[in-house]
This record gives sequence, C-alpha cells and structure tokens, in this order.
Amino acid sequence: MKKFFLLFLALGAFAFAGEAGAGADMIKAYSVVAAGVGLGLAALGGAIGMGHTAAATIAGTARNPGLGSKLMTTMFIALAMIEAQVIYTLVIALIALYSNPFL
Repeated sequence: MKKFFLLFLALGAFAFAGEAGAGADMIKAYSVVAAGVGLGLAALGGAIGMGHTAAATIAGTARNPGLGSKLMTTMFIALAMIEAQVIYTLVIALIALYSNPFL
C-alpha cells in the first residue's frame, strides 16, 4: 500500500510540471482515477455492510420467528442508511468529474 501511495505522490509532481495545459489534463486524469477508486471502495464497503445486516437479520429471525417483522423493518432502515453512504460517494465522484473544483 505504501508503494502505491508513494507512486501516486511521485506522479503528482508531473501534474504541476511542464506546460500550463498539461497540468489541467493531469488533474482531470487523477480525478477520473479517484472517482473510480472511491466508488469501488464505497460499493465494496456497502456490499459488505449489507451482507452483514442481512445475515444478522436472518440469524435473529431464526432464533425468534415472532420478531421477524420487526427485524425486517429495522433491516430495511439500516440498508437504506448504508446505501445512502454509497450514493453520497457517487455524488462527490460526479462533482469531481464534471464540475472539478481543482481546475
């Protein structure tokens, strides 16, 4: 992980060196990479969280079938909150791609 960080840090020097137009192109390129990586990590984290939520709900319903409807309602609220975090990441990625504040 340190190697990738140092690689991106070293490549960041190229964004500010060279011609005036080349820096803007590098910032756009880094924005695309950052949006892709950010969305990937957010989707991965959301999927793991949703899996744990569903597993816990199924286990709770198996232990006490009478609470199944209450657990299901709580699970859907938790899934909506988890999905909201992924949607927030999507919004930030779209802002970074289309109205880039770094240019």
